[in-house]
Amino acid sequence: MVVLTIASIAVPHLVNSINTAKVARAVGDVHTIGIAIMGYDLVNQQYPATLTDVGYGANKDPWGNPYQYVNLTHGASPRTDRFAVPLNTVFDLYSMGKDGLTALPLTAAQSQDDVVWAYDGSFDGPATDY
Repeated sequence: MVVLTIASIAVPHLVNSINTAKVARAVGDVHTIGIAIMGYDLVNQQYPATLTDVGYGANKDPWGNPYQYVNLTHGASPRTDRFAVPLNTVFDLYSMGKDGLTALPLTAAQSQDDVVWAYDGSFDGPATDY
């Protein structure tokens, strides 16, 4: 009985800690990839067409999904915040989070767990914190 009680307390904390670590890894990855994209622009005077151009095309987020990159200089629709203001001006970069789903507005239910590059690199973190 004591073992079950301890397990019922410890398991939820362990699961929460694992998810927190995965979010932290995704934040670090998004930051690193974003810096690589900006470096690519400095060298080539244009943003990459895909993440493969900066060496991150095969990278997966902690939940096993590819990182998402959209070059906004080609007329693509940007992701938006709760005021319908675009998150970025030249490119969007994000992880679709634990659920593997996303939508353009961060207010959408599918976007709540996303990890985003926003404000042109001044913010990288969970969508819920932006």
